[in-house]
Amino acid sequence: MRSFLLFLLYASAAFAQQQYPQDFFRSPMDIPIHPSGTFGELRTNHFHAGLDFRTNQKEGLPVYAAAEGYVSRIKVSTYGYGTALYIDHPNGFTTLYGHLQQYAPKIEAYVRAKQYEKQSFDIELFPKPGEITVTKGELIALSGNSGGSGGPHLHFEYRDTKTEMIINPLLFGLDKKMKDPYPPKILGLMAYPLSDDAVVNESKKPTLVSLKLQKDGTYLADKIAAKGKIGFSISTSDKSTGSMGNNGIFKVQTFFNGSPYFNYAFNTFAFEESRYVNNFIDYPRYYATGQRFQKLFIKTPYPLSILKGSSSNGQFNIVKDTVKNYRIEVADFHGNKVLVNGSIEYSDKPASVTETKHITPYLVKVGNDHNYTKNNVSVFIPANAFYEDFYMNFDVRDSILYLHDPIVPVHTYVSVSFDVSHLSKEVLQKTFIAGFNDKRISYNSSYMEDGKLTAKVKQLGNFKLAQDNTAPKIYDMSFAEGKWLSDKDGFWCKISDDLSGIATFDAFINGKWALMHYDYKTRVIFHNFSDGIVDEGRNDLKITVTDNVGNSTTFETHFFRTQNTAPVEKDK
Repeated sequence: MRSFLLFLLYASAAFAQQQYPQDFFRSPMDIPIHPSGTFGELRTNHFHAGLDFRTNQKEGLPVYAAAEGYVSRIKVSTYGYGTALYIDHPNGFTTLYGHLQQYAPKIEAYVRAKQYEKQSFDIELFPKPGEITVTKGELIALSGNSGGSGGPHLHFEYRDTKTEMIINPLLFGLDKKMKDPYPPKILGLMAYPLSDDAVVNESKKPTLVSLKLQKDGTYLADKIAAKGKIGFSISTSDKSTGSMGNNGIFKVQTFFNGSPYFNYAFNTFAFEESRYVNNFIDYPRYYATGQRFQKLFIKTPYPLSILKGSSSNGQFNIVKDTVKNYRIEVADFHGNKVLVNGSIEYSDKPASVTETKHITPYLVKVGNDHNYTKNNVSVFIPANAFYEDFYMNFDVRDSILYLHDPIVPVHTYVSVSFDVSHLSKEVLQKTFIAGFNDKRISYNSSYMEDGKLTAKVKQLGNFKLAQDNTAPKIYDMSFAEGKWLSDKDGFWCKISDDLSGIATFDAFINGKWALMHYDYKTRVIFHNFSDGIVDEGRNDLKITVTDNVGNSTTFETHFFRTQNTAPVEKDK
């Protein structure tokens, strides 16, 4: 029976890898695949949705269409994937290319025209089928570092066009272009008491389990003394040839007394599932230490499709007169594995380390809506905003809302509302609901609803009303007023805001709107003269920057430019 179950398990895994075309697509870059990020890798508030091509800290490398198709979506954003391109292919898949520096000429011209038409740098377009076609291997863009990128690279994704499920790019044959002889590493193992009567190594709290590396490369865990229902989590990482960073792993399988017990593999998941990463990991430990331990059990069921558990959801029930053996297998996509072997022995010793149950009047039950109000401040918690039931701290003192602690992750938005009837219209215009701690104050987009100022937040903590009365800054202009710029490709400056953040920025050259590209990481906005809107001779420039509460700054200057070869004044 056990052999039959194992056959089904590995046969289904093999089928999952064979159902995707292996020869229809090509690699989007003609460089070795040394990934700086792998599919399913654990990131802040999300699973990584693609494969990151390391470009050796360089921008401007050619990016090619993975197959024939048509451009179905174009998105230029200050954040997220930055300058991104989506191509629909005739076999039912979509490829996505993110953090680009710029598009290939025909696509760039199309986008530039639309940006000028809408007078916006940030833009989202959905060309009609056949409007912009590409062939396999056609140059479509240059790699870059735009949007939320932490360094130059190409973010590359596959999606099912119809369902928009995100699919591991290595399933399409890219694994053959990537060398990986290294097994994953186990960085830590933790055991958790999960039932009211559970104890692990005389503790009611999560406990680190010591590991010893064996000569054969496996790990031997110290024997655990426990009773009741317990579970495990692991901290693990992987490397591949040319990628010395710690990447995510592909698959984990647990065995209990030799039988398959709980597993997950990063083959595919839905975009809306991505935030479940906060329940997939031991979030309190991550918040406190920065370490991401992946849970190998489900305490409260939640709809993350990669999880494949037994009827016990990965929990081990340790009863009297038993010794249970367990094994954890961690694998990368290329089949390299590392094993953890251990045993659990029943023990009825009482806990010497206990955990005080924190009880308040505010029990938040996952499946219910909740409303709380005190001193003209209210909180609305929708059903399924959290992953587990918990007793919440809620108080309002001196016009400050104390809403538990950010150690508890939030899945969907929680509404926070303050009475602002005491504020004048002028003050209210500059007012927002701020999150704050000892180190910083953060802006939350705030709006009037039912006579109250409201913000939707995705983190617990402290909140108060705050005002931003300081206008944004425009500084470090790349030229002095009145300079000739005939030998320049464009101009740039920096913009910043000290509190609520930049909302809009606009530039006008001789009264005509001019496209300014924005990189929030460097605070630079820049204009390319190739847009062709600059006049011969004198050009008057006006830049206006507005923050999220309406404070505005305008900077005016002028420069000269000619298209001929007449002598120009050089910057000194």
